[in-house]
Amino acid sequence: MNTQSPIHGRRKTMSQIRRETCLAAAPYIAWMIFLFALPEGALSYALRTVVAAVALCAWLFLRGGRDAGLGNSPRTSLSSAVFWGIFAGVAVTVLWIFPEYLEFYRKWCVLGDVPSPLEAKPSPYAPENCGWPLTILRLFGSAFIIAPAEEIFFRHFLYRRLQHEDWVAVDSRRFDWPAFLWMVGLFALEHNRIVAAVMAGAVYGLVYIRWGLLPAILAHVLTNLLLALYVIETGAWTFW
Repeated sequence: MNTQSPIHGRRKTMSQIRRETCLAAAPYIAWMIFLFALPEGALSYALRTVVAAVALCAWLFLRGGRDAGLGNSPRTSLSSAVFWGIFAGVAVTVLWIFPEYLEFYRKWCVLGDVPSPLEAKPSPYAPENCGWPLTILRLFGSAFIIAPAEEIFFRHFLYRRLQHEDWVAVDSRRFDWPAFLWMVGLFALEHNRIVAAVMAGAVYGLVYIRWGLLPAILAHVLTNLLLALYVIETGAWTFW
């Protein structure tokens, strides 16, 4: 455990902290509210995509440009950050998809009544059921809205908030075991593929700590984009 003080930057007033918290949490919270408030379906997914996108744009324009630097180290190069973001995104995609075809993995590592990828079952997101525009919007929401929203919430906000109330002043490069484990665990609990989600949360967290928020967002966006393309190409709708 890191025993040094987590506070590394300039302290903020409580009103500033509340404002930063609202901006960072709003995209993810908006998504989750509409997820639980509306019935599952392509139109519901489209609506929460639009609402979360508005909140994400608010964070980007009001805070993101000052807060989401490329890397956490002055020596971090663009090529290094992009490479590790892409590598992590591809690695998590593989860890997410292929173990689920193993019988023991599905028995012990997937929560709930989730159909096997080998079972051909109808999906509300299949183009034959909802049309290509809503299928593409499902892809867009998964890759470019909820992925950044989760990174901003879990890695950028929650990981530092677990270390100190004045989370904005916490150095994001600081590794803290309790905060890291809580962040990974809470991220995993919102997914039914619990083991894959633990590995994904750990990978994205390490990318965030070492290379910064934008490489972590790149990794998560790429994972969800590749997963969406795989689902559409193979018809393994259980992943959606």
